[in-house]
Amino acid sequence: MSTYVNAGVQKETDLSQYKGVFVLGEQKDGQLLPVTFELIARGRSLADDLGCQLSCILLGNEIQDMEQCFHRGADRVLFVQDPALQNFLPRPYQNAIVKLIEEEKPEIIIAAATTTGRTVMPLVAAKINTGLTADCTSLTIDPETKLLLQTRPAIGGNIMATIKTPQHRPQMATVRPRSCKPLALDCSRTGEVVVKKYDAQTFLTPEKFLEFIKDATQTVSIEDAEVIVAGGKGMKNADGFKMVEELADLLGAGVGATRDAVELGWTTYPHQIGLSGKTVAPKLYIALGLSGKIAHLAGMQTAEVIIAVNKDPEAQIFKVADYAIVGDVFEVVPMIIEAIKQHKANAKPGTCAI
Repeated sequence: MSTYVNAGVQKETDLSQYKGVFVLGEQKDGQLLPVTFELIARGRSLADDLGCQLSCILLGNEIQDMEQCFHRGADRVLFVQDPALQNFLPRPYQNAIVKLIEEEKPEIIIAAATTTGRTVMPLVAAKINTGLTADCTSLTIDPETKLLLQTRPAIGGNIMATIKTPQHRPQMATVRPRSCKPLALDCSRTGEVVVKKYDAQTFLTPEKFLEFIKDATQTVSIEDAEVIVAGGKGMKNADGFKMVEELADLLGAGVGATRDAVELGWTTYPHQIGLSGKTVAPKLYIALGLSGKIAHLAGMQTAEVIIAVNKDPEAQIFKVADYAIVGDVFEVVPMIIEAIKQHKANAKPGTCAI
């Protein structure tokens, strides 16, 4: 474990002005996304350690069921409302968040390492001249200094670095989705919704939202899938990787891949799992022909059950697997596929085949 300090060029200021923990919630078409509740869970822990309020920032035009934020642990919702915020565009989001920071002076802001968080948080940090730690796996409060300890993998995932921002505010970080479970629903919790409205100049941007194009390569999104079948370099080639896709199709599962498999062109980037891809937490993760490099494990080791097939008995993936099959994927996987097909064929009408 190594410790680093975020440097910045922020003018000297009274840090005691900055209070409270903020999380950046996300919405799509007016519906809160699950990552919002994951962030609130992380923020709640930090706010409790600091003895302060937890506020959830929401940006949009019309957002439904904002009280869910209170039921999951938030004390306040800061709702920046404008038609220009209905769909995500970097500059309007940046300007709205910067205005909130200037008005509210939060001590800590955390966001998800999603497309939204990874895009807008660096813009905000640069605008207000503070530090930002990306893709954190752990956020805690130092009991002595009360600083935010921001831990993330570094040097290709070979070490864990803890980063602090002692002289600048807010302390800012993004965390990987699916790396924290939401708190249990508590419908007795209530809170305050503060609606913020800013002038049209705030939302001016040369960017224009045209349309959302759904990724046609994913029948089942790996971020939402309860079952994922993932393949690595051990699948040998694109034809071999088709076995991963066939097994996933039989199970109604998402298709995952290592960085090697993506870079070799066997599948596309939206399927990549790991430090440089997505973090997933399915009920079942089936790892085929992948060794289990640290960078990949960081994206999937929170799966409830992991089944791994690899011919190397010393493969790293077996250290996190619940069930290990030492064998050649080109012998083992066809037998699994055939057994599932047989089971489906023999299943009685009206019963669950798998």
